[in-house]
Amino acid sequence: MKLKFCPSKTAGMTLFVLFLATTLSLAQQLSQTVRGTILDADSKLPLIGATIALASNATNGGQGIGTVTDENGQFRFENVQIGRVELSLSYVGYENQTVPNIVVNSGKEVVLNLQMQESAVKMTEVTVTASRNKGEALNEMAMISARSISPEETNRYAGGFNDPSRILSNFAGITSTQDGSNDIIVRGNSPKYVQWRLEGEQITNPNHFGDQSAVSGSVSILNNTMLAASDFYTGAFSPEYGDVLSGVYDVRLRTGNNEKMEAVAGIGLLGTELTLEGPLKQGYGGSFLVNYRYSTAGLLSQLGLLGDFSGVLKFQDASFKLVLPTKKLGVFSVFGLGGLSSFSFEDITPAFWETPGDNYARADLREDFDKQSHLFNLGLKHSLNIGKNGYLTTTLTYANEGIEDDIFEAGLVKIYDGNNEFLRDSVISRRQSFEGKLRKPTYRGSMTYNHKFNARHRLQVGTKYTLFDYQFEQSRWPSEGSEPITLLDFKEDVGTVRNFVTWKWRASERLSFVSGFHNMNVLLNSKSTLEPRFAVEWNATPRSTIRAGYGKHSNMESIHHYFAKVEQPDGSFTEPNRDLGLLKADHFVLGFEQRLGKNFRAKLELYYQRLYDLPVENLDTSYFATIVENLDFKYVDLVNEGTGKNYGVELTLEKFFSNSYYFLINASLYESKYTALDGIERNTPFNGNYLVNVLCGKEFPGMGRRKNQTLCLNAKAFFGGGRKIIPLLRDGQGNLAVDTEKGQYWDYSKAFEHSLEDAYQIQLSASYKWNKPRATHELFLNLDNLTNHKGKITEFYDESETGKIGYMTQFGFFPNLMYRVYF
Repeated sequence: MKLKFCPSKTAGMTLFVLFLATTLSLAQQLSQTVRGTILDADSKLPLIGATIALASNATNGGQGIGTVTDENGQFRFENVQIGRVELSLSYVGYENQTVPNIVVNSGKEVVLNLQMQESAVKMTEVTVTASRNKGEALNEMAMISARSISPEETNRYAGGFNDPSRILSNFAGITSTQDGSNDIIVRGNSPKYVQWRLEGEQITNPNHFGDQSAVSGSVSILNNTMLAASDFYTGAFSPEYGDVLSGVYDVRLRTGNNEKMEAVAGIGLLGTELTLEGPLKQGYGGSFLVNYRYSTAGLLSQLGLLGDFSGVLKFQDASFKLVLPTKKLGVFSVFGLGGLSSFSFEDITPAFWETPGDNYARADLREDFDKQSHLFNLGLKHSLNIGKNGYLTTTLTYANEGIEDDIFEAGLVKIYDGNNEFLRDSVISRRQSFEGKLRKPTYRGSMTYNHKFNARHRLQVGTKYTLFDYQFEQSRWPSEGSEPITLLDFKEDVGTVRNFVTWKWRASERLSFVSGFHNMNVLLNSKSTLEPRFAVEWNATPRSTIRAGYGKHSNMESIHHYFAKVEQPDGSFTEPNRDLGLLKADHFVLGFEQRLGKNFRAKLELYYQRLYDLPVENLDTSYFATIVENLDFKYVDLVNEGTGKNYGVELTLEKFFSNSYYFLINASLYESKYTALDGIERNTPFNGNYLVNVLCGKEFPGMGRRKNQTLCLNAKAFFGGGRKIIPLLRDGQGNLAVDTEKGQYWDYSKAFEHSLEDAYQIQLSASYKWNKPRATHELFLNLDNLTNHKGKITEFYDESETGKIGYMTQFGFFPNLMYRVYF
């Protein structure tokens, strides 16, 4: 029998086979490698033969596979299907560990650096039941008022702008001014007492457009494509942390892929960026990771696409990390972070940006503001294992922060038409009224030795030297044609030495103690402290934990106070603050945590902070203390005779991400008070009294015909008390009583008695991700302050406004759109 050839049927069959083959090929390609290294948490030596089980979620078919680490502590899973996976780690004599919600995308390998803790209970060939809980700090020495923050959380939470610093305000006890800045207010403390760290070493304030107090900024230089999981601490710090009062953000850079080249490119309303990583040499084990970003608006302005539009925020930044392992000399790493920013604004008022002085209030003047700022941080780190139970970490860093502020006053006359209708203001003169140049080169060196005596006892000893080489110049011109008045003019070196010792004792599998001392020494004036620290953690039941901690802490004041030139009654100037002592505080914290299943917890913390030796103005009628200082530097004689207190209670209910959803609800009730030499107990400006955060989100994986797409929806609602203010002068009937001729605007007798309004914000965010065989694409949309609520934060005198009062308000509705591709 002859077979008849049918072209149409054959072509149809061929197309069907090709389509089926292509579909199956694409499905097979949508997978990725998951690999990593497991080390002993105390000695940092690799664990050989540790067991790793990988479990995928339901969209991956529920697959479960396992492997063990090799002689270098390394493991590898090939062809893991995209989605979320969970790793379970086990090793004889060590506590089990679970690493949940690892996101596997087709465009990027998953490379993990994991650690396991040896059990305090000696067992052989028996599985240890203790395991690390989600959300706990990575630092084993931090037991209380501490939390780890993953890069995935900075992507997920609404309102974060992929900004690691903004993400902090989602947690209990932490808020911001709500004016669009990146300031971090922890338990009512001033933002200037937050310490930033990179790779364990102190750095400059990592924000563009920082003010002269180096407190705030509006755009973070930190980029979440560069970050590993990091820790944030809010009180009763472990002994290694010194010269800090408010909070510590210990940011970690991830290690670049040491086997293959990868990249992330992104463009958004805020910035255009590129991240590259890969091996320095095939087979070597070393890697590089680098990111560069340029402001999108600045780029468009440079290309001439914004016309004559003024007030463009221009910035660019970069960060990098090199990892250089050796066979016998340990591991070297080089890391850096830097940025440039500038703007030029005309007719600026505190409604948009705060400037020193009050001349913005005059109707016959227009104030223009030019700002340039830079920061640079560079570090060299070396880790060396000493024997089987110890390792030494040595770090050298250089930091430089610079700010140039130039304020100009333009004399105005009003132009009217023939019908006496106002047309415009005309500039008749322009002169400089303020100039500030701040340079803060800083050199640091540190050595820390960790020794593990056994599973129960660990010792950490360290020393840190810092040399501040500060150069400050500030001048103002009181009137046209006048000679400038020098406010600051110094170039000084100030050195500090800090030492610490920490001992961790794991009395049992359920009871642990951390104790030690921190020693702070200011070489400028020979001021020194010895600060005891203590914390205890008791796992009362497998799901209930009680924690308590105490720490004595101290903080140097901003360096300009030590060299401030204070005018005397005879017209001469002196520097009375060179012998200024350290601000000190006792922190007490008590916490309780109840785990309600694997992915849900309730947490309660009570705290009390007693501040003493607080620098205050040496005048018995003054309200001023350094903890209430804002943008304006105050050049006064200071004495360490003030007191203060912060106390409150924080409640958190958290459902960690699982089953494709999460929620986080927290509330804080708190007070923040201080007393200066006038003897009046006042609120600090940061005493908002309460704050509430409600966050939730839902992920929809497995979308699309090939189930390679994921939609995420997130929401946040914030409610909190307003910032306490110094009000404008008013008479007994509440009418304005300012005196513009004498420059009298503020009623200091009522400093920080009240706020103007409480604050609230609603934020929504969405992301859509689709995986392709060779790349992963992701689109982010964030809608900040969805209702455009502009609650009043502060007031100021403004003759152009109704009632002659202007207001700085909450930052209004702001949409942020970003696209990224991982390949």
